[in-house]
Amino acid sequence: MVKNDNIVIDVSGVTKTYKKFTAVDDISFKVCKGDIFAFLGPNGAGKSTTVKMLTTLTRPDLGYIRVNGHDTQKHKDKVRKSFGIVFQDQTLDTELTVYENMQFHAALYNIKGKKVHKSILNLLEYVDLADRKDSYVKTLSGGMKRRLEIARSMMHRPGILFLDEPTLGLDTQTRHFLWEYLKDINMKEKITIFLTTHYLDEAEEIANKIAIIDKGRIIAFGTSTQIKKKTKSKTLEEAYLKLLGKNMSKNEKSGKDMMRSVNRNVGGG
Repeated sequence: MVKNDNIVIDVSGVTKTYKKFTAVDDISFKVCKGDIFAFLGPNGAGKSTTVKMLTTLTRPDLGYIRVNGHDTQKHKDKVRKSFGIVFQDQTLDTELTVYENMQFHAALYNIKGKKVHKSILNLLEYVDLADRKDSYVKTLSGGMKRRLEIARSMMHRPGILFLDEPTLGLDTQTRHFLWEYLKDINMKEKITIFLTTHYLDEAEEIANKIAIIDKGRIIAFGTSTQIKKKTKSKTLEEAYLKLLGKNMSKNEKSGKDMMRSVNRNVGGG
């Protein structure tokens, strides 16, 4: 039994409906402190809606969500201060320098005083961008921008880091380096990482807990090994496709529609 004080994300019986469409259908799961938690599923499965509810942007219709012990609707400010987030779409100000982007984020969180400068330099050093602190963001590579967004999200020392498709569009080498940074952050800073990704090989390698959601319902939960064992699969990708196949409608199981579904799930289109 996991102690309650070790649970940093607690989702219980959560449902979210938009008019007649149920985006999230009675889901429950827990994430423990220090986990690297991968939340997987095809487009339209309910991932984005769930992340919006976890980060207080949308309220659930039923059930409850607690982040770092705080109800996401009753204590929004406390919840927001407890996490950092890196969105799928880049949100940096490209006309400012690396250092100025960090300064602006510090001001948003009302971080003041002499420690701000030192904290910025330490974080930039941590993500290997200290030598680019005076460079304009528009001159950085895609990988550098992602590392800057991660450094910025850690400015207020959050306990949880939400990452929405953090390596989308990056080349294989840059993706590898980025995950090395994230694993190092997780280990040294004890930050819980909650990520979404369509790269199943990444999820299998980095995550110690995985949830797979489809059509608004969680269809698998556990470690990669547990999910592979349950589905008698050699890889997480194979297990994923088997699980998605079992949840397809009869019409989708025709050969043409099945191939379209597989291509969508793997490619993230």
